[in-house]
This record gives sequence, C-alpha cells and structure tokens, in this order.
Amino acid sequence: MENNLIVSVSPHVHGKRTTFNVMLDVCIALMPAAIAGCAIFGLKAAILCAVCVASCVVFEFLFTKLCHRRTTVGDFSAVVTGLLLAMNVPATLPIWQAVVGSFIAIIIVKCLFGGLGCNFANPAITARVVMLIAFTGTMAAAVPPMAIAETVDVATYATPLSVLPGGTLPEATLMDMFLGIRGGALGETSAAALLLGFVYLLVRKVITWHTPVVFIGAVFALAFAITGDMTTALYYTLSGGTFIGAIFMATDYVTSPSTAKGKIVFALGCAVITTLIRFFGSYPEGVSFSILFMNILNPYIDKWTMKKPFGGVKA
Repeated sequence: MENNLIVSVSPHVHGKRTTFNVMLDVCIALMPAAIAGCAIFGLKAAILCAVCVASCVVFEFLFTKLCHRRTTVGDFSAVVTGLLLAMNVPATLPIWQAVVGSFIAIIIVKCLFGGLGCNFANPAITARVVMLIAFTGTMAAAVPPMAIAETVDVATYATPLSVLPGGTLPEATLMDMFLGIRGGALGETSAAALLLGFVYLLVRKVITWHTPVVFIGAVFALAFAITGDMTTALYYTLSGGTFIGAIFMATDYVTSPSTAKGKIVFALGCAVITTLIRFFGSYPEGVSFSILFMNILNPYIDKWTMKKPFGGVKA
C-alpha cells in the first residue's frame, strides 16, 4: 500500500490572506491620519511622508540585492514602516534625518535580524527612539498647526504634554485635541482620523480590540488616578502618540503577543510605562519607549500566556 503521508513543519493550515494583503490594509487604515497630518501641518508633512516611504523601500531593495536575497519590497512592509516612521516625527524634521531614521528602521532593525518576522522590535518605533536620543532638538520640536502657526512664536510654542505636568491645561480645547489641531508629530495628533483607521482594521480583522482599547483605557485610568481630574486625564490620553501607538505600533504581528490574554498584559505594560515616563521621567512622552520595552518582553509574555495544548505539559 502506497504511503501518502506528507510530513512538514507548521503551519499546516493556510489562509488566503498574505503579507501583502495585511500591509495594504494597514496602509489604507493609515491614510486618514496621514491626510489629516498633511492638512494640519502643510506641504512639509507630505514631503516627509514621501521621503520616509521612498527611503525605506530603496534601503530594503538595495539590501536584498547586495545580499543576493529574494527582493521583498513587494510585500509592502517597507512602505508601512516608512509611513509609520514619518507619522511619528515632527513635520519640520530635516530630510537627511528622516533618511537616517529610515536606514535604522529597515537595515539595522529589520534586515540585519533576518527580515520581516525576525525583527525583535517594531522598526519604526525603534528608529524613533534612536532619533529622539540622537536628534533631540529637532525630534522634540514643538510644531504648531498651520492654523495657528502665524499667530504664535514658534520658538516658545508648547505641546500639550510639555505644559500638562506643570498643572496647566493646554490652550487647545478637548475637541481641538480630538480633531488634531495641536502640536505634535505629523500623524499622531488627530485621534478622530486614527480611530477611523482602527475601525477599518477591526472590520478587516487585521487586529483585535484588546491592545488598543486596553492601552488607551489604562492610560486614561492611570492619569485620572494620579491627577484626580477627568478633564486633565482626557488631555493626557489625547496628547502625544497614545492613539497611533496603541492602534498601529503596539499591534504589530511580529513584536506583540498572539493570545488575547497576552495582548492585554502587553497593553497594560505599555500604559504603565507610558504614564510613569510622562509623570515622573525626563521625557514628556513615553509611548515609544514603552512599546520598545514591551517588544523586548514579548517572547516571555507569549510564553506565559500561551494556551496549553490538550494533554500537553505546560512549558
């Protein structure tokens, strides 16, 4: 009798969704925030987005060619990295620094560790942290929206997170904060646009609700517990990169847990670290640092929260 048993490594069940499909969905989900950022901060924001995306694609293409590997730019992951990096920097960032950030994200964090699926941390987040340390002046620049840029002294303009620790509420209203009419990185200011992307990703089943909802909810709860004021807690929640970090960076497939319980633990860790840095650290913002730290802990979270197979022994 002929033996037709085929032995192979997992996965044994394959779906129709490919890496390209997932990355394309993420790009589409990012479009409302990217368009809002360009509308709020002007042409320089659009140029920065184009430069970061083009640099990431070129760096990945050149690396695969130099290393005689299969070209992977067609999976759109480099495009997503470039777009996320651009949306996490000020619109006034010098072009050459954006190119350096793209190099760090693609070559150092992604390609040198084996490419997509092998990176230990989110490439865009890691690049942003390195740039915050290396280019503190330009990365921490308080860039006002075009609507108020001509009426304020840019040199003394303050972002919400720079005034909140002093007990002062920003001049921007909560509605301004929700719509994005405030200072900050070009893609992080409009919570409304980011929530549109969140809904799209949920409908397309690219991500689940666990990480974004727990992350954002915990940031609000912790801020309220520390300040005792709901309005101040809302300002803290809508400030900085809370929404873009929770929706688009903390949900990265490669560097975040695969189980629902693990996603909740991951999100809580991000929220706690973010809040501690904002209230007690030397940096006004802590989202990037918190996600990077939790990315490093991700293998352990996955191990601790992984379901035990029926009849198996817990690792």
